[in-house]
Amino acid sequence: MKLRKGSHDATGLRFGIVVAKFNKFVTSKLLSSCVEGLTTHGVKADDIEVVRVPGAFEIPLVARTMARTKQFNAVICLGAVIRGDTPHFDYISAEASRGIGQASLDADVPIIFGVLTTHTIAQAIERAEPTKFNRGGEAARSAIEMATVMRMLRAGEETQPSAEVPRVRRARKRAPRKHKA
Repeated sequence: MKLRKGSHDATGLRFGIVVAKFNKFVTSKLLSSCVEGLTTHGVKADDIEVVRVPGAFEIPLVARTMARTKQFNAVICLGAVIRGDTPHFDYISAEASRGIGQASLDADVPIIFGVLTTHTIAQAIERAEPTKFNRGGEAARSAIEMATVMRMLRAGEETQPSAEVPRVRRARKRAPRKHKA
């Protein structure tokens, strides 16, 4: 069995961060924890680019656009969607998560989901707090691990000779012919 896993050494890697301005009292904590997590693991400040967008709904388009530039080893999405009295929460959280997942597949670059979806403001603050759940720092670590895994897998694609699986030809069984009487 061959086991491959990413490392937490981000030296030489570049990261894009898309962060929502809505619920800034939460997203600013997510952003600072994320940047700290990246730099702690070897990323230079010049290798991090942050783009602010109005809200979580706008994150997927910008994340996909950043990833498609191929300037980043991973893109991190940060936002906070907090349930209110209307179904707006359901629409925004569903579309943000769907869009971020689709963007990653479309761009073929890791795009990390760091959007909090909580029932209360207190839950959002707790999850953004570096001394508690530290979801911003977790997003950074996930991005580093995915970037290193993808780099390792892609390096293996380039160096491994293409091994074609030989086709086995099977004799076809034909239906018996009907004889005319």
